[in-house]
Amino acid sequence: IEDVTAGYYNPAGLLHTKKDMEFGLMHSEYFKGIAKYDYFGFSKRLDENSVGGISFIRFGTDDIPNTTQLIDTDGNIDYDRITRFSAADYALLVSYARNIKSGLDVGGNFKIIHRRIGDFAQSWGFGIDLSVNYTTDKWKFAAVARDVTTTVNAWSYSIDEATREVFIRTGNEIPENSTELTIPRLIGAVSREFKLTDKFQLISEFNMDSP
Repeated sequence: IEDVTAGYYNPAGLLHTKKDMEFGLMHSEYFKGIAKYDYFGFSKRLDENSVGGISFIRFGTDDIPNTTQLIDTDGNIDYDRITRFSAADYALLVSYARNIKSGLDVGGNFKIIHRRIGDFAQSWGFGIDLSVNYTTDKWKFAAVARDVTTTVNAWSYSIDEATREVFIRTGNEIPENSTELTIPRLIGAVSREFKLTDKFQLISEFNMDSP
């Protein structure tokens, strides 16, 4: 990746952006619009050896029916008691890439993660990604270490008394404040370019991803 989206995939790749500043926008919908993915990216060349960038991502599902109060205290079904909420993940990535020497680039992300499920639950987390690219005349090598410090998300819950009573009656577990960990993950790749003719080239690539 050698454009503004490298801030997400491999921050070291930001060094190969073609312009002094680049912007990127994307909106995608899944499962007939049930889930939505939004992306915004910006990169700026700081000097001839370094580039900075910011990326913002949201992935969520909106208008989820909350049916915990569907049945009133008299046992009657009342559809007017249905409310709606969203469940979404947000990420803010601050990226930096620098050329160390000819052919060797390094980069990193500091990221803030926020997850929210209506007014019931939310979490905040922080993490760091590191990457390195090495390029020769025909070969390219890349490695990305995601969540190198282990990304920690701290969850907090706010369950109102009416919802708590429904959970108890229906045998659902009442969630408690907790911590979610995302362990480090290593992604590696190597590629080689073959020039077939003056107009055609072939690029082969091999990737590996740690479990």
